[in-house]
Formats: sequence, structure tokens, C-alpha cells
Amino acid sequence: MTTLNLTLSLEKLVADIVGKVEELGHIDPSQVLLCVSSTRSGGVHGVYAKIHPLRFAGGARSMEVKRGRRSALLTMPTVVHRRIEMLYVIYFLAPRFFDLPKREKLITVFHELYHISPLFDGDIRRFPGRNFAHGSSRKRYNALMNSLVEKYLSLPGCSETTDFLGSDLESLRSRYKAIVGRKFPVPKVRIQR
Repeated sequence: MTTLNLTLSLEKLVADIVGKVEELGHIDPSQVLLCVSSTRSGGVHGVYAKIHPLRFAGGARSMEVKRGRRSALLTMPTVVHRRIEMLYVIYFLAPRFFDLPKREKLITVFHELYHISPLFDGDIRRFPGRNFAHGSSRKRYNALMNSLVEKYLSLPGCSETTDFLGSDLESLRSRYKAIVGRKFPVPKVRIQR
């Protein structure tokens, strides 16, 4: 029995996806920190993954906000991994994410990657209107993720990088001596008043 490194498996998957799917080709996986985080409750209901951009709109490192007569300067933290500055941190929530069916796991990965700005400047992709994160229709956003997954799965060589997604966490625990994954504290915005 060997050890399964969930982070390494996710990194290989993301590198394969951005190398093959044109709509995500703007992403440099070396500047996206992938992590595994624990959920308080099991089951498949709730959040499966979340992305933390490390820049504000337009790639700005700082932003001034005003509330009434008061103002504050918000500054994004600097996150360095392997001597490279990260622009995004993505957390996959265990066991919830890993207990999804394989296709749903892939849709979740694509969902988080698609949030990354086409400029790859540390900001998220912004849609017009109030719901700038998903656009005017979440249903349309999810349909696009489904079509991108379909496109990816039709390409040769995907089974090697997606194989670990075929099992839930309990099944993986029975197949491997140990399961490890990168933990990283959620980056906190610095506030100066």
C-alpha cells in the first residue's frame, strides 16, 4: 500500500486541464495554490470548493473602501509557495468534495478554475451586473462547466489524471496506507484604518 497525495493529484489534474482546454489556457498552474480543507459535516450538501483570489478588481494589491466618513485601506496578503508568488488559493473541502460522483468533482474543479480572470492577474472573472461572480444565470454558468467537462473528457489521456476522482474518500482510505493533502490557512486581507 502506498500514500495518496491529494494535492499532487489535483495539481496534475489542473495542469492537464489548463494545458488541454482552451477556455482555461490563460491559467499558470504554478501560481495557483491547491489545498485540502476539512468540513465540519459530512454529506454532499454544501460548498465543495472555494477560491480565494489574492488581488482586487483589475489585479490591484490594495483597495480603499469608504463607509460613511471613515475609510480603510485593504491590502491582500502575499502568499509565496516554492519561491513563487501565488495569485490564487483554491480549497477542496474534504470529505464533501471527494464524496461527489466523479463527474461532479470535475465540474467543481472547472467551476473554480473558470472563476480565474482571463487576464490571470489575481482577480476573479467578473461578469456584468450584480452577480459578477457567476453572471446573470447560475444555471447557464453550470451548463458551461458541464460542456467544458464534456470537452475535456473527450480528449485523449484524461483517464490517467482523473482516475483518483473515481472513488469516494472512504474507498481511497481502504486502497492507500495514508492520504495526505496540503493544508494552508485562509489568506486574510490586511485592514488599515
